[in-house]
Amino acid sequence: MRAFKYVRDPRAFELLADETRRKIIYLLRAKEMTVSQLAGDLRITTQAVYHQINKLREAGLVEVAREERVDHFIETYYRATAEVFELHHGEAGDENSAKHFKEALESLPKVGLEVDADDELIKKVAQIHADMDSIGLPTELEEKIAQLDDVAFFTKSRVYELAQLALMSDKQFDQMVAAEKALRSLMKASVTKRAEKR
Repeated sequence: MRAFKYVRDPRAFELLADETRRKIIYLLRAKEMTVSQLAGDLRITTQAVYHQINKLREAGLVEVAREERVDHFIETYYRATAEVFELHHGEAGDENSAKHFKEALESLPKVGLEVDADDELIKKVAQIHADMDSIGLPTELEEKIAQLDDVAFFTKSRVYELAQLALMSDKQFDQMVAAEKALRSLMKASVTKRAEKR
């Protein structure tokens, strides 16, 4: 299992929106498990787990760790493909990106920030973020960073940021700064109430 993996597959965003699939990945990050073990922990049928595992494997979030012969059967153990997934939604498509930003904006009141999250705001936030994500690293360099086994997750995030700054052109840097300023202005204007200090 890698410590860190970048995920750009649009299917991953849809898959991770489901609580059962998130629980499966959480369990498989901790240890290798069979479908029967997962079904027992999650209190769902093995057929339901097989269905979810197959979807997670197709999206590259889960993999076969090993197989063991038990009597006349072969038990397959699964694991998550990484301890931490960094989701890049810039390539996930407008519809998926907007959906996730809608959920994020609607969650802000839960932490004390009231936001007028109408469709126009969601569309603008998703577009600005897509513009920021478009200034990423080449996929092969992302993979090299993900494969740094002797480097901690947070250090890998910093490696990504520093490599991105080093390789982006002045024009791309200006675009990134402008996008961040636009996003900040949009959010500051959209927050109507802040949590009271307690």
